[in-house]
Amino acid sequence: MAPSLKVLYREKVFQLLRDKFHYSNWLAIPRLQRIVINLGLGRLSDAGKEIKVIEDAVHEVSIICGQRPVITRARKSIAGFKLREGVPIGCMVTLRGDRMYEFLDRLVNLALPRVRDFRGLSTDSFDGNGNYTFGIKEHIIFPEIDYSKVEKQKGMNVTMVTTAERDEEALELLKGLGMPFREN
Repeated sequence: MAPSLKVLYREKVFQLLRDKFHYSNWLAIPRLQRIVINLGLGRLSDAGKEIKVIEDAVHEVSIICGQRPVITRARKSIAGFKLREGVPIGCMVTLRGDRMYEFLDRLVNLALPRVRDFRGLSTDSFDGNGNYTFGIKEHIIFPEIDYSKVEKQKGMNVTMVTTAERDEEALELLKGLGMPFREN
């Protein structure tokens, strides 16, 4: 059974984009390629010392995404941050296919409405090539996370990579998929 957002894209969004931007080739119509979730532990000075902090982050991201993340490590040493090269500093996961659409469905319909004082996502976070990135301050907005077991709240970055060549096309694609953008 296909995820509901994948079916929505095939049945409605695909036609909407074709009619709006007048594509001559159906392969040129933008689609969502992948979603990258990055949870950085940042200035947690304990991150290098306590492996439990990293293990908790990996466990929580795997619960949210349904896929085991990769541990990211520092590329170079920075004395001001008490950081050494090769020390684990976060984790990331790349979602494609059905898992990507299922994550996006849970993000749009369950997680984002749980954000306090949420008025929509900014349309200023496109990169000029049709990709969209936004940050989540608290990972406990996802219903899969039992916040009574969370020791420290963590933020995460979510990047949506599309095949769109312009930001306008990507904006229409994400709006069609239900992303709640703020009216400027």
